[in-house]
Amino acid sequence: MEKALLDAAWAELMESGYETMTYDAVAERASTSRAVLYRRWPAKRELALAAAASRLGADIAAPAPDTGSLRGDVIALMHAANDARARVAIQLAARLDGADRDAPTLADLRTKLTESRGSRMRTVLERARDRGEIATADVPPRVRNAAFDLLANEVLVTQASAADEAIEEIVDQVFLPLVHAVAGPGGRTAAEARSRPAPRD
Repeated sequence: MEKALLDAAWAELMESGYETMTYDAVAERASTSRAVLYRRWPAKRELALAAAASRLGADIAAPAPDTGSLRGDVIALMHAANDARARVAIQLAARLDGADRDAPTLADLRTKLTESRGSRMRTVLERARDRGEIATADVPPRVRNAAFDLLANEVLVTQASAADEAIEEIVDQVFLPLVHAVAGPGGRTAAEARSRPAPRD
C-alpha cells in the first residue's frame, strides 16, 4: 500500500511540480483519502521526500554485487546508484524550481537516503571479511556511507551522473583507505580472495 501511495505522489510531483502538488490530487491518483496520506506524511515536504526516496530505492534495489573483491563490489554498487541518483536528482530539481522555502531540497533527499540505506554495503563488507580482505565488517556508519555520500555530493552539485574516473577515485583514494584503517587488513589480497575461499573455523 505504501509503495502505491508513494508512486502516486511521485507521479503527481513530476506532473504538477511541488508548488501545485496537493494531497487531494495524490489521493485521487492512489484511489485513497487525504486522511490516509496525512497519517503517514503530515507535511507535503515529507510526502515529496518520501516519494523521491522510494523512487530512488526502486531504481537501485538489485541484490548486492559479488565480483570477488571488495573494490569490485563497491565500484559495482556505485555504478548501480550513479545513474539512478542522477536521474532522480535532475527530475526532482526540475520540479522544485521556483518552489518556496518549505520545499524539500536535494540535500534533504541525501539525508533521507543516508538514514534508510546501508544493507547492501553491509553485505559487501561481510563478504570481504569472509574472503579475508578485511578483519571485521563492523565499521561506523559514517565510514560505511562515505562512498555514497561523496557520490551523492558529486551528483547533486553537477546534476549529472558521476564519471567512471570519479567513482574509482572515491573508492581507491577515500573509501578503501578508510575501511582498511578502521576494519584492519584481513591478511589476503583481493586476488588471493578470488582464487580461493577463506578458511572456515
